[in-house]
Amino acid sequence: MKVKLFTLAAVIALSQAAMAQFHIGVKGGANISKVDGKSFKDQFRYGYSLGGFMEIRLGNKFVLQPEVLYNQFSSTLDSNFSNVYHNVFNGNSNIKLNYISIPIVLNYKLIGSFLSLQAGPQVGILVDNSKTVLQNGANAFRRGDFSMLAGLQLKVLNLRINGRYAIGLNNIADITDDGKWKNQGFQLSVGLAL
Repeated sequence: MKVKLFTLAAVIALSQAAMAQFHIGVKGGANISKVDGKSFKDQFRYGYSLGGFMEIRLGNKFVLQPEVLYNQFSSTLDSNFSNVYHNVFNGNSNIKLNYISIPIVLNYKLIGSFLSLQAGPQVGILVDNSKTVLQNGANAFRRGDFSMLAGLQLKVLNLRINGRYAIGLNNIADITDDGKWKNQGFQLSVGLAL
């Protein structure tokens, strides 16, 4: 009987220690983004972000935070788009790109566990694009995006408040080779760790 109680106490203690090292949660927020490149206005537009995250503690100062997000990035075409790409402009100048994004950020704790620096890569898979811009539904954007993220996270009990800047590293244009289009912008979000 004592062995069973000892085993049960050890399993409970180990599971509590493991839960202290590992958290999951949900988050949502706003993307303030633009597509940087020829034919796009140099102005930021609003989109949104929804998804989940996981926190894996790696010692006293570092936490690995993989996420899966549904991200919407928006941009506006410049008025000279039809001059650059003949016969593809149909009057709609708003672009919305929807991605399944997988950021993997590393948190470095600056002030206890309250404030952390974040940095890491983000891979995005285009799941829906605004085909109204191009006649006949031709694809203008590549299906993948690779970005780097840097920002801050505030942690208050189970609440996570993030502010990040994302800069695209690859060309997302799929209709020309003479100009490069890259996503960039700010990601502001609030999350709840469970």
